[in-house]
Amino acid sequence: MAVAEKVAPKASEGDAIEERGTDLTEMLAALEGRAEFYETLSYLYFKPLTQEQVDNMARADFSAFAGIGDGFASGIRDVTVYLRKRNTGTRQELAVDFTSAFAGTKTYEGRSAVPYESVFTSEEGLLFQKGYQEVFSTFKKSSLKLRDGIDYPDDHLSFMCEYMAIMSRRAATALETPGGCERARADMDASLAFLTDHILSWFDDFSAVANLILKTRFYQGVLRMSKAFFEFDQELLADLQAEMND
Repeated sequence: MAVAEKVAPKASEGDAIEERGTDLTEMLAALEGRAEFYETLSYLYFKPLTQEQVDNMARADFSAFAGIGDGFASGIRDVTVYLRKRNTGTRQELAVDFTSAFAGTKTYEGRSAVPYESVFTSEEGLLFQKGYQEVFSTFKKSSLKLRDGIDYPDDHLSFMCEYMAIMSRRAATALETPGGCERARADMDASLAFLTDHILSWFDDFSAVANLILKTRFYQGVLRMSKAFFEFDQELLADLQAEMND
């Protein structure tokens, strides 16, 4: 993974979620499911897929996410139909498509689809602007940093998805820790704010440009399922918080 944890924050003292049986089990399962899917999104946006990753995506079972909605189902269908017809040239075709859009080797009317918040939220469309500074600060406050050798700015969508996965697992660990309920709430609050302010705030603009450059049904499906998952997760986080407050 590109994002590394330094020293995980200690769980703050508070009311633990004690004998909650099925409720706690379901919450932990939801948090782990979120983390796993965010990790999938992270590697989809980070760099061109390896042959192993292409094969793993072709075998992936997304049935656990069937209830997310039509947008997600449509995106998954595009991905699976494309991969069902894969051949010896599929990995290269995907690599070219990824590089054209997400690495910025092609543009549409002067606009690129590199997945950085700053590019889509600054007036100049440049890297290292306010979005980058805010994401960098969030990572630092969460005791996270990019691993040595990673030279991309922090506000890359891949790193943002890793952050969401890490925070989901932190919340799960806190829920299982005596006195960790408040820590779990704080992690969920931070995740919901980050998703709203630093992913959903620019993803539509990014997706619109990317769809004008992308050629494969695979990556067009990835964009569609990503947006549906982000919206679903926004609601899920709110529901988990409400459940904890009951």
